Amino acid sequence: MTTEPTTVGILAGGGPLPAKVAEAARAAGHSVFIVGFEGFAESGVLAPWPHECVRLGAAGRMLSLLRAHGCSDLVLIGPIRRPSLRSLCPDAEGARILARLGKALFAGDDGLLAALVRILGEEGFRVRGAHEFLSHSVARPGVLGRYTPDAQALADIRHGVAVTQALGRLDIGQGCVVQNGVVLAVEAMEGTDAMLARSGLCRQPGEGGVLVKLLKPGQEKRADMPTIGPVTLRNAHAAGLRGIAFEAAHTLLTDMQACQTEADRLGLFLIAIDPATYVQPA
Repeated sequence: MTTEPTTVGILAGGGPLPAKVAEAARAAGHSVFIVGFEGFAESGVLAPWPHECVRLGAAGRMLSLLRAHGCSDLVLIGPIRRPSLRSLCPDAEGARILARLGKALFAGDDGLLAALVRILGEEGFRVRGAHEFLSHSVARPGVLGRYTPDAQALADIRHGVAVTQALGRLDIGQGCVVQNGVVLAVEAMEGTDAMLARSGLCRQPGEGGVLVKLLKPGQEKRADMPTIGPVTLRNAHAAGLRGIAFEAAHTLLTDMQACQTEADRLGLFLIAIDPATYVQPA
């Protein structure tokens, strides 16, 4: 991260992370301005910070606000559901950007986000990853908390890594749930919480399953790093899971201590892994 003070513009979806990035940026000496996307960004999260809310299709308004507030760096953070073109109703600038996105509009999320990052760079902004500001929210390899996976859970993690990497190469999703070698659910556009709910409906007799969540191979991590929070832990427990394995150095924890505390309270293991060490032998 550069030490020279800049104004960081935060393009905010849902959840608490936009405020976490704002706090970290200000602590590093930067000014902050947040553009919250209507229907996704949470008013309580944005309230303490200089901000404006815009609809997703109002790219002209968004760019004007960022430039008016002197933003040179941008961070895209917080979940946003991909809208239909019919519902987007772009303004003139939005229509121009849609045209520049071209075929990426119809690609998977990773292709679309990579194209969006490129276009924002062409507009004169430097797009930075949230992990550049939230280094304290990125875990090193190892177990967080009291509980550790046993041999069966480790085997499920290994299988989950293979499945999730295959999903990622097809730009489908970042996670799956495995129980005793059986894939109960895979993540697509519905997101992790909905996948966990489905996996609970498919739970088999015996020890509970494991959630595996990884960065997609070759993913543009400045736009959509995997994220885990205390709610993820609670939903995993409600689905009957035994624990969560996530990619070390490439997953944001919305609150690392709260995640660890929740895992201990619920009796779940929480482990940061290097997927390369879990690759199944040929």
